[in-house]
Amino acid sequence: MCSIKPACAASPHSWGAAADAITRDVLQSVRRTFITPFDRADIKDLITAMDDAIDAMQQTAKAITLFEFRRFDPEMRDMGDAILECAALVQEAIPLLRSIGTEATRLSTLCEQITQIEGRADDIHNEGLRKLYRAQADSNPMAFVTGQEIYQHLETVVDRFDDIGNEIQSIVLEQV
Repeated sequence: MCSIKPACAASPHSWGAAADAITRDVLQSVRRTFITPFDRADIKDLITAMDDAIDAMQQTAKAITLFEFRRFDPEMRDMGDAILECAALVQEAIPLLRSIGTEATRLSTLCEQITQIEGRADDIHNEGLRKLYRAQADSNPMAFVTGQEIYQHLETVVDRFDDIGNEIQSIVLEQV
């Protein structure tokens, strides 16, 4: 599923470095080249949103490692599934930008799906926090605090994917 095979095979800590290198390469190419049909600012905004999503995933992995998380609530796993769904939709959408005129409808559909997943993840996040609070707040406050932190990181990742969808949708609206 990942198009950056060496970075995917490596540890989560190297994902950020790989993403930063790709972002740097794209931005340098944009500065040196006139790329149609997209405005340079659109390309910068899209690659920056993608880099922000990878950075959020890396921060999530760091928090999981820091807090030595070994057991994930069903809602945490569901949020992880939502992240994977969003990543798959983005992976499908990016190549379609080459044919934006003929793929505008499909791109809009993919972006809407990302937004729907983000909304569903918000609900999962809230339900997970509610269950965590009921289970841990009185008996193990530290477990609640660390669990809350993981939920927040997962929510941020889904939000960053929604930002990518919004950037793609903005490009579609400008170009079609």
